[in-house]
Amino acid sequence: MAATEVQVRVQVLRSEWTKIRSVASTVWTLSVALVVTVALGMLISALTRNEFDSVGPRERLTFDPTFISFAGMSLGQLAMIVFGVLVVSNEYSTGMIRTSLAAVPQRGTFLSGKIAVATALALVVGLVTGFVAFLLGQAMLGPHRASIGDPGVLRAVIGAGLYMTLIAVFSMGVATMLRSPMLSLGILMPFFFLISNILGHVSATKKIGRFLPDQAGSRIMQVVPTAGDDTPYGPWGGLGIMALWVIAALAGGYVLLKRRDA
Repeated sequence: MAATEVQVRVQVLRSEWTKIRSVASTVWTLSVALVVTVALGMLISALTRNEFDSVGPRERLTFDPTFISFAGMSLGQLAMIVFGVLVVSNEYSTGMIRTSLAAVPQRGTFLSGKIAVATALALVVGLVTGFVAFLLGQAMLGPHRASIGDPGVLRAVIGAGLYMTLIAVFSMGVATMLRSPMLSLGILMPFFFLISNILGHVSATKKIGRFLPDQAGSRIMQVVPTAGDDTPYGPWGGLGIMALWVIAALAGGYVLLKRRDA
């Protein structure tokens, strides 16, 4: 790689970092993702501790204290979706995309720089959220808590951060294809919070729903399998399926960015 090309890539990364940290909405969404995930996880963990004595012996066998800590992930991922959409679509909604593409005509370099910076930031926030949610959630569970050294627990905690990161990157890919923040959120929100849940819990469509990105990816956060679980993949397999969805979304975004005008 020529020195000038390296310099261009470095400048693009610096530019994208400046854009992200200078927009208050993107910073706030990451903060909300952390706070909501941790707070709701602590609340559910505390309630679980109070009701644990009334739980039957069968439920105790499949009790997963680690997964309980991530009960707030369903709302935390909402903020990560918003972050991913805003990172990409803010420039389209303000018209700054024309200036950005004029400054960096290599659209692959432009998109990869934006995705790289946003992914790194989402990964840091995701990992911090995963560890904090686990530690505080286990504190709320008291005698029923798990230890970070227990089999599968560290994998689940790190996996929670990876899951949040992939949710954000998937949203970036979709937003790159659609360009509009309202349209992107209008599709992603019902997809993750309505369609996916319906397909994943209705017996007729359950086998299809388990291959959706959130259903598959969330397996990485589970340590104790649920009763009667016949899912044909494990925790890392589920995360791999989610990663394939992310790659497909990014590839679609790249193709459309290359083909159409700003």
